[in-house]
Amino acid sequence: MADFQFLDVRKPDGRPMTLYGLHDIHVDGPIPSPSPTPVDARSQLRWHPVRGEWVAYAAHRQDRTFLPPADFNPLAPTTDPEHPTELPQGRYDMAVFANRFPSLTLSAPDPDPVPGVAARAGVGACEVVVFTQDASASLTDLGDERMALLLRVWADRTERLRLDPRIRHVLPFENRGVEVGVTLHHPHGQIYAYDHVPPVQARAVETLRTHLTQHGRPWLTDFVAEERAAQLRLLRDDGLALSLVPPFARYSYETWVLPTRPAAHLSDLTDDELDALARVLRDALRRLDALFARRMPYLMTVQQAPVNDGEHPEWPLRIEIYPALRAPNKLKYLAGTELGAGVFANDSLPEAKAAELRGVTLEDV
Repeated sequence: MADFQFLDVRKPDGRPMTLYGLHDIHVDGPIPSPSPTPVDARSQLRWHPVRGEWVAYAAHRQDRTFLPPADFNPLAPTTDPEHPTELPQGRYDMAVFANRFPSLTLSAPDPDPVPGVAARAGVGACEVVVFTQDASASLTDLGDERMALLLRVWADRTERLRLDPRIRHVLPFENRGVEVGVTLHHPHGQIYAYDHVPPVQARAVETLRTHLTQHGRPWLTDFVAEERAAQLRLLRDDGLALSLVPPFARYSYETWVLPTRPAAHLSDLTDDELDALARVLRDALRRLDALFARRMPYLMTVQQAPVNDGEHPEWPLRIEIYPALRAPNKLKYLAGTELGAGVFANDSLPEAKAAELRGVTLEDV
């Protein structure tokens, strides 16, 4: 991976923080924290016997910050030492720190027995990734170079988190827009590290390994070849990375950004592949913003393979973007068929939506 700068520091409440930059990092003043009191998170997991999956409980999150005014932005650099935020003043591009309101924590205690259900400690980690010191910006404003830095930050965090043998999966993600439940407007994302393989990824491993066994090659190899041949759903092909609306999209403008060869984790990519992936990702996000001439609300997840459980030659590393709007000012709501049966209903064909995204004008975004 290409060089980038980082500085590991510790907050007054004991939480770790890492500052990342393209150039030399300099901190002005002390490392802040909104509160000097150590985080006391007592997360727990309870087993859902019908769905066969764990559900996380974190009652302490009820009091987390909710849409504060601009003057009380906890993700902006501290300007008043009497009212500290999460970030220090200084020269750096991005910051990552342990969440004050985590759903999972590496120090979670064993819960008291829960009658009628299996319960255990909510072991894991939750980190906040602040994309920029500029509260008014978004990922599309960062430029290709800092977008590439973000990919390297995600890769670095994954490698650090997997050093704990209890961690089995690392999921970087971003929620953007109040329409999808964002509680802080400052551009940021999160990283969840789980002590088990979540059901979505566990099912994917099983399905993709079956394909590899039956066909002798990873699913992604055929998928990329077929999409390049069809030229129906591609948005941008940069050689080493591409973006598209998948032919099985569940959301109207669902967009995937992926390297064109199978890879398990971001850290498995070359510098050239990471840079290409960054260019294609920024292009995809700009297209979504240009579509309705507004910042598209979305959920974005970085789909990496499980960790600490061997090799994953079957895995198609990808970034999945789920836009919340299905038309101008019309939200996609999950209804009975989606939540009750797990069967998504899409009101439009992926080919038509890909054509719309290809046709947008990017100059003014």
